Amino acid sequence: MNNQPVILYIEDDPQSRKLMSMLLKGRLKLPTVTILEDSQDFHDHMDALDPKPDIILLDIHMKPYNGFEMLEMLRQMDWASQTPIVALTASVMNEEVQKLRKAGFNGCLSKPIDLDTFPETLDRILDGETIWRILD
Repeated sequence: MNNQPVILYIEDDPQSRKLMSMLLKGRLKLPTVTILEDSQDFHDHMDALDPKPDIILLDIHMKPYNGFEMLEMLRQMDWASQTPIVALTASVMNEEVQKLRKAGFNGCLSKPIDLDTFPETLDRILDGETIWRILD
């Protein structure tokens, strides 16, 4: 693991949040994991983050801001302009993947995430690799 990375996960599905929390905080024992359940007050939440995340995992289908809108807002923030931002989505048809790439995501992981491969995938993303894991 890359020196205890700081992780931000924004997800509106309670089951997905619970699973990711168990994985990141429990299994990987990461001390700095922030999980938000919606994109309400997005700018305020981002300003309040301390330390800033090393990686951001975004659910695409959210309200009031979807993943594409959050990505756009994040890329305008100095601290997040170079941060890896990975889309997590259950609907990964080829057209959507092309939209994600074009929008500037650093990768996409299909939900539900693969608990066995996720730790290694996370390391690879933190090492700068772009991963588009659509079908496991």
